[in-house]
Amino acid sequence: MTVKECYEEAGGNYEDVMSRLRTDDRVIRFLGKVADDGSFALLSQSLEARNMEDAFRAAHTLKGVCLNLSLTRLYNSSAQLTEALRGRNEYGADLEPLFETVKQDYERTVSCIRRLLN
Repeated sequence: MTVKECYEEAGGNYEDVMSRLRTDDRVIRFLGKVADDGSFALLSQSLEARNMEDAFRAAHTLKGVCLNLSLTRLYNSSAQLTEALRGRNEYGADLEPLFETVKQDYERTVSCIRRLLN
């Protein structure tokens, strides 16, 4: 799998990330860090524990990483969840479909990254 194919499958913007990082090797190096980042795990754990402050922080971090690496699909879903969590003190059922979308997008993105790295 090429970096461009990975971005296409993950719903990212290859041209945008290349305009910043300039080489596939740099993109690969930073994508490898996404697969090892703990933000998604923290988000999952925080929502399960109903810890809205940590859930917001984790969603916000995930959103930022995706924005920097032009992982558009995952950025969009994590941005929606981040805004739903902003200033929130209590868990609500409305968060479940937003988190499910983030989860699916995250799993797809990380799957592409892992295949690219192997």
